[in-house]
Parts: sequence; C-alpha cells; structure tokens
Amino acid sequence: MKNIVIAAGYATRLGELTKNFPKPLLQIGQSTILGRMLDDIDLIPEIDEHIIVTNHKFAHIFNDWASKQQYTKPLRIIDDGTETNETRLGAVRDLLLAIETLSSTSPCHGEDLLVTAADNLLDFSFQGFVDFAKKKGTSCIMCHHQPDIAKLQRTGVIEVDDEWKVLSMEEKPEHPKSHWAVPPFYIYMKEDLPLILDCLNHGCGSDAPGNLAHYLAGVTTLHAYEMPGTRFDIGSLDTYEEAKRLFR
Repeated sequence: MKNIVIAAGYATRLGELTKNFPKPLLQIGQSTILGRMLDDIDLIPEIDEHIIVTNHKFAHIFNDWASKQQYTKPLRIIDDGTETNETRLGAVRDLLLAIETLSSTSPCHGEDLLVTAADNLLDFSFQGFVDFAKKKGTSCIMCHHQPDIAKLQRTGVIEVDDEWKVLSMEEKPEHPKSHWAVPPFYIYMKEDLPLILDCLNHGCGSDAPGNLAHYLAGVTTLHAYEMPGTRFDIGSLDTYEEAKRLFR
C-alpha cells in the first residue's frame, strides 16, 4: 500500500506565515504538522512508501526536509509544476499525477492507496482504518458525527447502512441528509484505480479531495470507517496558534 499525501496547496489564509513556506512543514512541538502524521503511518506494516505531492514553489523545501528524515519506508516528493494558488491543479488532479508518476516507476496499479491531506493533526492511528478496509475489501472513506448543520454544509456528507456501506455522498449540501461528515482521509483499492484514472472524463470535480469520493460513491462500492478520535484542521493563524498550544 502506498501512502499518498496531498500537500500542494498554498494556504493563503495563513498570510505571511505560508507566503514562502508550506503549511504542512510548520512546526508543532518538536515536529511538524506532516511529520506527526507520517510518524504514525510509517509504523503501519502495509505501507511500503510515502509519496508527498507538492507544488513547484515549495518543492525544494520539501526535498530539503525529506533529505533529513529517517523513516523506515522510502519518502518521495512529486512536484506538480504549479507556482501560484490561481494555477493549482487541485487535490484530485494531484492524486492522478501521483498515480501516473508511480505507474511509470513502480507497480502502483497493483497496490492499494492510502490518501491523506497534509494539514491535519490527529489523536488516533491510521492502522485501524487500514484494518477496516482490508476487512471490507472495498475502497473506504472516513467519517465522523457532526451535529452542527452549518459545518455539514461546508463539507462532504454521507448516508450509510447498518454495515457502513455508503449509500450516498454529497459535497457541501444545502440540506444534509445525515450527520456523517467526511474528513480528507481515504483508502482506494487497486481494483478501483481504473475508475479513478478516468474520473475527470465523467464530470468529477478536481479541486477538493472529496470530489473523487463523491464520484466513486456512484460507480463502485465504498464503506465508511468512523473516525476513532479527533482531528485538528489548521486553516488559519488562530487555529495554528491553538494547535501549537494543544500539541506541544
């Protein structure tokens, strides 16, 4: 299983802090936002490589950072070639770039993928998510109960049956059909890679990572894994300062 981390955003809401520096590599305690997540994923036996997709503006910073890491699994940086927020590829196109790049150098088409966003702090391990996907044998998404309707209207929302099979998924619904919100963590099985590689030809949006899960929910079987802890999404200067206090 490959671990693909989407880290090609420009984090414009953090202003000068990330004008010339990538948000995933901001310091949190003795580590970084991305480092804390990789510390966990690197321990998962099924993972055999970490692939970080970034933009051209920050690629040299990621490469320098990667050269100093000592993870047990290989660490690869992929440059998506963009240099501004206005020309960004979007999370789905960045994932497709990673898959296409890997398929030319390794048997990626024969492996499952763990796909994560690089700007979240978690108090749980991804091992349970990987175990769940292996048990179900299908591509999987994560979900958590969100009681706040306003927050549901700004994210992906799913309906599930008693076996956690995804019945429907909507992105930013005006009238949410459930309280199950979808954070940006996914496992895509190798059997679904042909569908993923062809998704843009069938109207799949390319900006948010949830666009792909929304598309796949209509063409293949997905299961949802209830997030076993909490996540902290760093999206502003205030939330970054709060994260430094909480996770120091």
